[in-house]
Amino acid sequence: MVTFQEESNVFEIERLLRAIAGTVRKKGRSILVNFDITIPQFDALVYAFESGNVTIGDLSAKLGLAYSTTTDLVDRLALRGYVVRVRDDEDKRVVRVRVQEAGQRLIDEVLRARRAYLSGVLEKLADTEQLHLKSVLQLLERHLI
Repeated sequence: MVTFQEESNVFEIERLLRAIAGTVRKKGRSILVNFDITIPQFDALVYAFESGNVTIGDLSAKLGLAYSTTTDLVDRLALRGYVVRVRDDEDKRVVRVRVQEAGQRLIDEVLRARRAYLSGVLEKLADTEQLHLKSVLQLLERHLI
């Protein structure tokens, strides 16, 4: 049986995680304004980069967007030189998205700016507190997976 204290801890931990994730997500997205790229475009670019050889259909499903919307989004990224559209060698109906060097540079710049923000927040903690926080987050991540 869960005690009142345990339930209270779970409630507070869930609230804190939600608040922290929301704040970090909001700040991370506001950073994109400096890079003249939309949130869905950046999300698509990162997913394509991490996947390595993603189709428009994969992107559409991952982003929760209509296929035609995803096609337009990829076209805009291609116009900026961030990605190229490549026909699949085995099935010419399939279009794959490959991230170009300019797209990789953009991802790196955005992530660098996000890390700088987080670094500014974390510098308010002592080194030992930062190490403890990292350790607890790693432990939590292991149990979530």
